[in-house]
Amino acid sequence: MSGGKLTVAIIGRPNVGKSTLFNRLVGKRLALVDDTPGVTRDRREGEARLGDLRFAIVDTAGLDEVEAGSLAGRMRAQTEAAIAAADLSLFVIDARAGVTPLDAHFAGLLRKVGRPVVLVANKAEGRIGEAGALEAYSLGFGEPVAISAEHGDGMAELYDALRPFADEAARVAEVARDEAARSKASTTDEGGSDIAASSPTDALAEVDSEAEEDDPDRPLNVAVVGRPNVGKSTLVNRLIGEDRMLTGPEAGITRDAISVDWEAKGRRFRLVDTAGLRRKARVEEKLEKLSVADTIRALRYAEVVVLMIDASQPFEKQDLQIADLVEREGRAIVLAISKWDAVEDRQALLRKLREAAERLLPQLKGVPLVPVSGLTGEGLDKLLDAIVAAHKTWNRRISTSRLNRWLERTLENHPPPAVSGRRLRLRYMTQAKARPPTFVAFASRPDALPDSYVRYLVNELRSSFGLPGTPIRLMLRKGDNPYEGKKG
Repeated sequence: MSGGKLTVAIIGRPNVGKSTLFNRLVGKRLALVDDTPGVTRDRREGEARLGDLRFAIVDTAGLDEVEAGSLAGRMRAQTEAAIAAADLSLFVIDARAGVTPLDAHFAGLLRKVGRPVVLVANKAEGRIGEAGALEAYSLGFGEPVAISAEHGDGMAELYDALRPFADEAARVAEVARDEAARSKASTTDEGGSDIAASSPTDALAEVDSEAEEDDPDRPLNVAVVGRPNVGKSTLVNRLIGEDRMLTGPEAGITRDAISVDWEAKGRRFRLVDTAGLRRKARVEEKLEKLSVADTIRALRYAEVVVLMIDASQPFEKQDLQIADLVEREGRAIVLAISKWDAVEDRQALLRKLREAAERLLPQLKGVPLVPVSGLTGEGLDKLLDAIVAAHKTWNRRISTSRLNRWLERTLENHPPPAVSGRRLRLRYMTQAKARPPTFVAFASRPDALPDSYVRYLVNELRSSFGLPGTPIRLMLRKGDNPYEGKKG
């Protein structure tokens, strides 16, 4: 039990309702659900709530009898790893189908593992479901918990089954806290005073730091996006140092957006691996549409988006469309050039890529571009530095006084053009918000200001205040300087 917290893995053969149960327990539609067997491929983790119980829950791919080297075999290996890491397994069967030979086979596998198992008979509503639930006794895991994950039936019985394991987890956590307290007291007695003890001032400082908009103790949300088969899952696995994501030569392996909490360089991250985004015209199947929607939702909740671009096929139309989507959503962005280990003339290619980025992505001028290899780990330190720097830029605020001094100089160097013989005036500017940097300028005739001049102002803001690559919003409003004529 990690840190005394109960971890529960949901397992079973394909299409028995594992993801539906996962969504029911976390209270959100996090996992993709479809009638097609084998929708879930990667492990998905979440925070489950059942009454007053709180525990970590892991959704897994369906167990199946397959060859080890195949995609299905790698999916099974991921599920077996989840079983080994969990404190408890919820073994789900389809009560309407009864106990199948595959259920019996994997019941034997679970007995060999030797971890606690709670047998769950899903889809137990109706006469057929009730008969299947009774048949589940034959699996040898005691009384099955009959539920309907779709309708929420049987959750009270599931609570009763999980309660003893949650109590044991709480007891383990309490023992660990007591041991830590005794160890700390012993250290304090040996060394005299405990200089590391927090003072009331320290506590206030902690509260203040949590109130900051960019709290360093909060995980930085990073979504890894790109076309199919550019190496997103391989990169995430290399970053976290384990084969957490399913990978392979097949395109489109990842279907769900899977998040992983991770720490590096003294900073906490929440990495989200996403499904590959193909051109909209090529997305036909319902399941792929669900995957695309899941990826876009992950992108919208991210703070920094790492857009992976294949070094052998850089800046294809779909790459540019994804970059444009990130800019429209106002997320910070870093371009990661993947499969860099396969590139021979690196300096020449890197120079061409930088030139292409400046030409093809003018709305993200100066965007960080980092060559990486998920296979060898090359460039990962630089990628992390670029992510943190992009996040800092995305959060940047500029004082109103600095902005208006800049505006005065900019207007002197390049005044706005006259329209219909009338001169346009820009009187005042302020920053409305960060994340992304958003500015408001007050003009005499905002509707008449040409788009070309607005782009000029945005580019000058970017270069003058060090805002490379981040989306910038400049809104125009009609009105006079609200501080004109006021003293002090």
